[in-house]
Amino acid sequence: MKLGIVGLPNVGKSTLFNAITNAGAESANYPFCTIDPNVGMVTVPDERLDWLSELYQPKKKTPAVIEFVDIAGLVKGASKGEGLGNKFLSNIRATDAIVHVVRCFDDENVIHVEGGADPQRDIDIIDLELVMADIEMVQRRIDKALKAAKGGDKQYRHEAEVFEGLLAHLNEGKSARTYDCDPDEMELIRTSDLLSIKPVIFAANLDEATFSAGYEDYPYYQTVKAIAEGQGALVLPICAKVEQEIGELEEEERGLFLEELGISESGLDRLVKCSYSLLGLISYLTCGSDECRAWTITKGTKAPQAAGKIHSDFERGFIRAEIVAFDALKECGSMAAAKEKGLVRSEGKEYVMQDGDVTLFRFNV
Repeated sequence: MKLGIVGLPNVGKSTLFNAITNAGAESANYPFCTIDPNVGMVTVPDERLDWLSELYQPKKKTPAVIEFVDIAGLVKGASKGEGLGNKFLSNIRATDAIVHVVRCFDDENVIHVEGGADPQRDIDIIDLELVMADIEMVQRRIDKALKAAKGGDKQYRHEAEVFEGLLAHLNEGKSARTYDCDPDEMELIRTSDLLSIKPVIFAANLDEATFSAGYEDYPYYQTVKAIAEGQGALVLPICAKVEQEIGELEEEERGLFLEELGISESGLDRLVKCSYSLLGLISYLTCGSDECRAWTITKGTKAPQAAGKIHSDFERGFIRAEIVAFDALKECGSMAAAKEKGLVRSEGKEYVMQDGDVTLFRFNV
């Protein structure tokens, strides 16, 4: 999973990136201090994997990972190449989803390229730039389809009609992800690698006082929340500065710091959960003396395809999957005890994997 952290210059993107990746990206109080995208790999926190590793004491523990990309700040006209626009847009295109950092605090000591904090305006600027870049791409797709349809090919004629409908929607300043159409048409649209179709998490970056005191009724946060609901996006309240402080602490100190702040989870933990929910992802687990590992799959994946994540031979020669729900295994205390109680099931090719399935695949090639 690859997430792009985007936003206007100086809204807290690099501060948040540093906090969640400890990658040491430069963070400074001037626009475009991030020129090339900084990339950081983050392990997905998973208490289930930790418990299995304690039980099996494997030679290797392999968590799932997320790749975060800190992308240069965007300004008006990016779709036409203003600022670092072309580089910005190409970097977004390579991501699975967008974490759009929105500044939700006033601070005269921190420069804002538009003069001051205004979440609605800031979101509109980036949304419009993505839409404008998509308009160009969709127009090219229509021209190409119409040219191919001249020979009487109905498939290309239909393709042109689908993208003409989308173009009208984009010309109203609306993102591709809010376009209402048939599932088959949306599947066709997704082949065009559009920017405004990517799922979005709005990271509402609050100051320490507001984040600690309670933000639900805070006007800036309410604005971001309303926009997210209207777009089918998710919103994550966060304080990049606090997350940076958390990131600088040793592991054992983090729990105490969170407790003092009255927070149950770090921003990274909440962002990971948001990302999995947004992209419809779950994890299943494999365990043994050699390795305990978390595998990320899409909700609805059947057992053979899940086995294929490990190796193509597992899918090709799939026989069955021996599965126990993690909670059941933990309650029993061991795999042997779970088998004695009949909680380890044998599942076939039509079984749909569930989050937290502890799995052993049987195959023959």
